[in-house]
Amino acid sequence: MDTIERSWRSPLRGPWLTAVYGTALLVALPLVIITGLLDYVAYGPQFDQAFPTDVGWLRLPAFDWPTRPSWLFRVTQGLHVTLGIVLIPVVLGKLWSVLPKLFDWPPVRSLAQALERLTLLLLVGGILFQIATGLLNIQYSYVFGFDFYTAHYFGAWIFTGAFVAHVVIKFPRLVTALRSRPFGAQLRTSRAATRPEPPDPDGLVATEPGPATVSRRGAVGLVGGGALLLAVLTIGQSLDGPLRRTALLLPRGRQPGPGPNGFPVNRTVAAAGVRPEQTGAGWRLTLRGGGRTMTLDRSALLAMAQHTAALPISCVEGWSTRQAWTGVRLRDLAARAGVPDPASARVSSLERAGLFRTAVLASNQVLDPDALLALRVNGVDLSPDHGYPARVIVPALPGVHCTKWVAEIDFQGRTDG
Repeated sequence: MDTIERSWRSPLRGPWLTAVYGTALLVALPLVIITGLLDYVAYGPQFDQAFPTDVGWLRLPAFDWPTRPSWLFRVTQGLHVTLGIVLIPVVLGKLWSVLPKLFDWPPVRSLAQALERLTLLLLVGGILFQIATGLLNIQYSYVFGFDFYTAHYFGAWIFTGAFVAHVVIKFPRLVTALRSRPFGAQLRTSRAATRPEPPDPDGLVATEPGPATVSRRGAVGLVGGGALLLAVLTIGQSLDGPLRRTALLLPRGRQPGPGPNGFPVNRTVAAAGVRPEQTGAGWRLTLRGGGRTMTLDRSALLAMAQHTAALPISCVEGWSTRQAWTGVRLRDLAARAGVPDPASARVSSLERAGLFRTAVLASNQVLDPDALLALRVNGVDLSPDHGYPARVIVPALPGVHCTKWVAEIDFQGRTDG
């Protein structure tokens, strides 16, 4: 027995345990993939405001992201981030269960095996890359030195291709392994009664297994318990109420302070470089449409019909919160600008730098009855960090497109160039 074989002697390794972890990933990873792609669509690639903008033939079919249900983006983004975090112990458990195969020598014995190992390399490398960059993005740490959006998008497609190929190749083995022994019986087996599986074609079972230091029940419980713990420490960021205090892993997940404006802030007024004199008494909202331009101060906006809507605001990092927003309907502003049936609207912020200082809203987003230029939240004026003197809030819209410190709205008519 060589040095590598002596290193991998756990009697737990084998097709059954690998198949159990693999089944969990087979169920959950498609949800992570699908919600990630839906979130890309929510950013509006048809307006060149989803990043990366140039994706070649990987561009998804364009359609106007719906405004109903109003919690749609809250669910898709919350699922994408939360599941991605919760699955980390499962991914690590699965990698541990097949670790000896990564050191096979010679690494390739046939063309079929070469293709299988290539998909395995892309699968393992892809999922570790997506997890690492995703976690760093959640923590606002961009130490990797490249654009997160571009790397995460193309990395997702590489991983997805490898995942599909791996499932096609390994699915028959997974089914056979799960049928090889009853799940309940394995979970009832103690450490003392734990025995290695029979030798398998993939060589997952150790050649000379050592004594068990934990049962298969313990191995499954360790991974499941780790996933449950991460769920408890994460899911509160997507929920309002007491559970938000349990979101200990997320920088924006907990309640940042008391009062009506005491909910998470992604980008503060100081970080945006918006100065107090820009948002004071001299602030004006510029409306453009149909070749006309007009300006309104905050008192003029407050004099217009006010509407209140309880809507969530959700960010790409996974956090979300539902608040009561009050302001002027965007469709009323469009009519005031002379474009009662706009095809789109470009909203610009006082902020002069940053990827999201402007946002284009589709027609359905402008015309939704709950789409607002919000002036107040929870019965009080917006705080500077939440966008005073005015911000956009639209049902199901990604938070970065709910522009704060609004300076201008340009409504485009159906026949505008």
